[in-house]
Amino acid sequence: MVHFLYRLFTVALLVLGPGAALGQSSEPANVAILLDVNGAIGPATSEYIRDGLEEARRRQAKVIVLRLNTPGGLDPSMREIIGEILKSPIPVISYVTPSGARAASAGTYIVYASHLAAMAPSTHLGAATPVLLGGGGSGWRTDDKKDDDKKDGDKKGASSPANAGEAKAINDAVAYIRGLAELRGRNVSWAEKAVREAATLTASEAQSQRVIEIVAKDLSDVLSQAEGRTVTINDQQVSLHTGSLSTTAIEPDWRNRILATITNPNIAYILMLIGLYGLLFEFISPGAIFPGVIGGIALLIGLYALNLLPISYAGAGLLLLGIALMIAEAFLPSFGVLGIGGVVSFAVGSLFLFRGDVPGFQLSWPVVATATIASAGFLVIALAAAWRAHRREVTTGEAALLRSAGQVLSWADGKGEVLVMGERWAAKSESEFTPGDRVRVLERQNLKLLVVPDPDAPRKS
Repeated sequence: MVHFLYRLFTVALLVLGPGAALGQSSEPANVAILLDVNGAIGPATSEYIRDGLEEARRRQAKVIVLRLNTPGGLDPSMREIIGEILKSPIPVISYVTPSGARAASAGTYIVYASHLAAMAPSTHLGAATPVLLGGGGSGWRTDDKKDDDKKDGDKKGASSPANAGEAKAINDAVAYIRGLAELRGRNVSWAEKAVREAATLTASEAQSQRVIEIVAKDLSDVLSQAEGRTVTINDQQVSLHTGSLSTTAIEPDWRNRILATITNPNIAYILMLIGLYGLLFEFISPGAIFPGVIGGIALLIGLYALNLLPISYAGAGLLLLGIALMIAEAFLPSFGVLGIGGVVSFAVGSLFLFRGDVPGFQLSWPVVATATIASAGFLVIALAAAWRAHRREVTTGEAALLRSAGQVLSWADGKGEVLVMGERWAAKSESEFTPGDRVRVLERQNLKLLVVPDPDAPRKS
């Protein structure tokens, strides 16, 4: 019976396999896939674009429209997106929309990488100078006097790198965008100017200077104007037939939405602090469980997000040092010296935690201020608890045993047994007692107590 079922299954595969293959080799769907990039470009954006392009291939779409409205973003994420566009077997049309939108910085590179580029009226692109991570800005300087003295026709106010590191970053970016411009047959000289001088163009200017091909008021206008145009895919000329395409938007899935949330620098920063303080509370008060569990989860998620973001190790070190100093103040009171130093280190480290001036990837001042005040509040509470504990009377150990009151259980010849703090002790004394007498501990000698009559005990009548 088993062999019969196996043979039947094999025959079914042979019969259905070719049919399934024929079904997959049918004509591409008469649809254009829409992908939207709104806001800063980061790890979640690159994953969304990669998944969207894969879904478009699965659906055998005829064209992909990438709608852009971005101030820029992270270089690694931008390069991942461009890599996916360059190897896509389906034409990608970048469309800067709606009116008032921009494709600045990383968005300009993506526009140059696309097979066709379109912009809505009243939009702009450019300012593609790379932000140098680890500094307080792009590092450009303008020297009008030197520019006036130049005789090579350079534009007045053109920027020059401030050091060798900046020059390397700029030249690398120039070579990258020039390569994209040459690949797509777009304006190479303006591409270089967008990097070296942070130049920008409006939609009409971009079209007249061969930076883009289409200026369109809406999506249907883009598809209409793309009809009949020829693009190069895998070294082959492909004619576009987009005039009658229907459109299908692909939204980010739940995983991408979560990734976009946790890679927000403010969220990643808060998660890290929740994790650190949750674990700290668990160490201080073992057995609470809940703070430790929440802290562990939050810390791991926060560290995962920080791993995807351009963080400064110096900033992270200052932040952790600040927390360590505030904890030390709680256990080793130094009249506020450690605590104040910890608060300052915490605040400075928080401000320096994320490197550079990448659009959309900076910590918010209110978040840093709130976290610093909360940490300072935690320090004050810890110091108050330590002060109260210091003033509290000792209730355990040998210090609590001395001067404690007890009761004689048995006594003979200057020695006997007494009950002190619920424990049975051997005792001796120069005084004589009878069972039930009250005594007070004067000294402990190894495992024997030296006791005297309790002066606070009521006198026997």
